[in-house]
Amino acid sequence: MRKWIWLALALAPAYAQEKKATTLTALDYIEIQQLVNKYGQDIDTCTNNGYDYADLYTTDGVFIDKYSDDGFKKGGVQRAKGRDELAAASWGGSKGCKGMPWNGWTHLMGDIVITPAAEGTATGRCYLIMLGERGPGSVDRDGGYEDIYVKTAKGWRIKSRTHVRTKEWSNPLLQSADRK
Repeated sequence: MRKWIWLALALAPAYAQEKKATTLTALDYIEIQQLVNKYGQDIDTCTNNGYDYADLYTTDGVFIDKYSDDGFKKGGVQRAKGRDELAAASWGGSKGCKGMPWNGWTHLMGDIVITPAAEGTATGRCYLIMLGERGPGSVDRDGGYEDIYVKTAKGWRIKSRTHVRTKEWSNPLLQSADRK
């Protein structure tokens, strides 16, 4: 009997601290979808020297790479955190939007799924479709994104975005060995 009482007392704080899941409104879903859509437009155009892209994130927002060979092997590598690093990650900021490797490409986010999470947050997952990466007319699925969104005074923002490989999601339709 004592063991059960001890277990109940030990677990009680964990249950008491568990945060209630947010109930998202229709407007919340639309605002998050707009945030995700704006991401592609802002990174492709380097508007406001990359700071429009950076402002899609919270002030301490982070971009994590689990897509590149290095990031995949390490289970994720933080590539940018905070407004200035995020602007530079989109080739703006100190880079001045010069030499942007995806100049002429189009980032499309598709099939976004948004899930309510702890109070004031939501998670999301979407595919990344790249147009023009291998030349005019090419269409490639370059993995996807796993996101955490936070509702701030300025609206919904990305707290963290992780670029993941297609394999990470165990896509049974992916047959080509040369795809990441």
